[in-house]
Amino acid sequence: MRIFSVDSSLYRFLTKFLDVMKLNFLWILFSLPVVTVGASTAAAMAVALKMVDDEEGYIGKSFVKSFGENWKQGTILGIITVVSFYAVYLDFELFRVTKDNPVIFLIVGVISAFVVIMALTYSYPLIARYENTLPKTIRNSLDISSKYFGRTILMLLVILFEFLVLQFNEVMLFFSVIIGPGLIIFTLASFSKRIFQQIEKDSDGRA
Repeated sequence: MRIFSVDSSLYRFLTKFLDVMKLNFLWILFSLPVVTVGASTAAAMAVALKMVDDEEGYIGKSFVKSFGENWKQGTILGIITVVSFYAVYLDFELFRVTKDNPVIFLIVGVISAFVVIMALTYSYPLIARYENTLPKTIRNSLDISSKYFGRTILMLLVILFEFLVLQFNEVMLFFSVIIGPGLIIFTLASFSKRIFQQIEKDSDGRA
């Protein structure tokens, strides 16, 4: 039957689903020391960027290679990510527990959360695709988030929707374990790669 042929939409979907599962397993495995979660995310992002256009054939081998290439920057970025979001969390906690709930804490928290998200959204895809210093990578993430603000918000809404769906019930929670992080990484890679390709095309046109 044609529905089960290698050219069918079902076959392509199942193949991609299995690839995301593999990517998710590798991300979890290499994140187990906890401190390496940033490097694991960078490696998963490098693989996912190739998966978007079916350029990746050997997920395991490519992941391990990318982990080795990006472990230093990825680990540092992972620490920056945790510290930044924890600082934002503390600000909201101060707003919650302080007498009369000073609105300044809420304003600072909202602005800080916005800046942190914009600064980190494209940082992992950027270190996975390009060679650059970490400060410039974070600055470039801010620039891309600003220039492609509409697409960035759409991407974040899609990721939020995926997260909420995966928390819907016990069955979805099971899927959140086997594909959750991999799916979110793949979604981020899909949006990021299209933006990167547009930037590269525009740069070539000006050259």
